[in-house]
Amino acid sequence: MVKREEILVLGLTAGVVGSLVGGMMLGIGMGLIIGGQHLGWLLLLPAAPLSGLLGYILARKLAKQL
Repeated sequence: MVKREEILVLGLTAGVVGSLVGGMMLGIGMGLIIGGQHLGWLLLLPAAPLSGLLGYILARKLAKQL
């Protein structure tokens, strides 16, 4: 059975990991776009979905413990 503390840790972990990964991709992508490199869009566009995907993977890992 999943405990309350495990759910809280999952939320904190998913939030921190997602914001770090998404924020870094967003920042580097914006820097490249402002600098004239069109490859920055490859980092900028998938930043938010990828950070959400990391939270989903962490949640599935917790669900397997049931």
